[in-house]
Amino acid sequence: MSLMESGKVLPLTAVAWTSNIGCCPKDFTLISITEDGAAANFTRGFGMKSGYYLCYSKDLKGSVVVSDIQVISDKDSIPHGYSYIREFLDSKTTVSKKKRVVVRTSPVANVETAVLDIKLTAKSKMLLQHYTYVGDIQGYVLWCRKGHFSSPTPKAKPRSISLEMRSLSLEEPSAPALLLRPSNRRHSLIQISCFFSAALDGVPFSLHPDFDLQANGTLNSQLSNIRIKSVKDIENEYNYTFTVEESAAKRIRPSVST
Repeated sequence: MSLMESGKVLPLTAVAWTSNIGCCPKDFTLISITEDGAAANFTRGFGMKSGYYLCYSKDLKGSVVVSDIQVISDKDSIPHGYSYIREFLDSKTTVSKKKRVVVRTSPVANVETAVLDIKLTAKSKMLLQHYTYVGDIQGYVLWCRKGHFSSPTPKAKPRSISLEMRSLSLEEPSAPALLLRPSNRRHSLIQISCFFSAALDGVPFSLHPDFDLQANGTLNSQLSNIRIKSVKDIENEYNYTFTVEESAAKRIRPSVST
């Protein structure tokens, strides 16, 4: 089943000239035969060592499509918004360019219809169903088919998050309504605590020698001499009645007699 029969129609993204299959880029399709069975070499003649073929691409990496295609005379000015098609030729290729092929390209997001296909026929009365006449050029007739196209939807690349990092999240994507519940947050914090506890398994733990009561006899004796005082002991030891300050405040300054 073809792309058109299956409904998945990709648009043309570029049209070009090429000398042969060796010069044709790998993402282009070379048109070597016309629809009525003739060779599609535009440099027909005896003893020609190089060719001149049309080719096209449907590679959407550039995010542009061919929205229109025309054939103009070399004496005509190129229409606004159009450009001559590219050439992938070898050094031996020589061809008369009395007529030129021009295309208009548009960003794929800005158009709904585009050129879906191009075909060639030998100059005759042959008509191609569902195709539009573009123009005749060097003994051939160029046809195009326009219409709606299928644009592949880019898929977002999933971020690779390790199981350990995923367990650190305080949010649960499957149940967003539970984010505000304290029980849910506590459960997540417990998971975090368990994660770090597991990370410390097997790590030896010991006190610094300065704080080891059994190994440090000086520190042990100092701690044994500490006396625990009650609130009453502290009040009696540090009680102060402010008697001196009160007597000084009551003194009367002597008056000076005149």
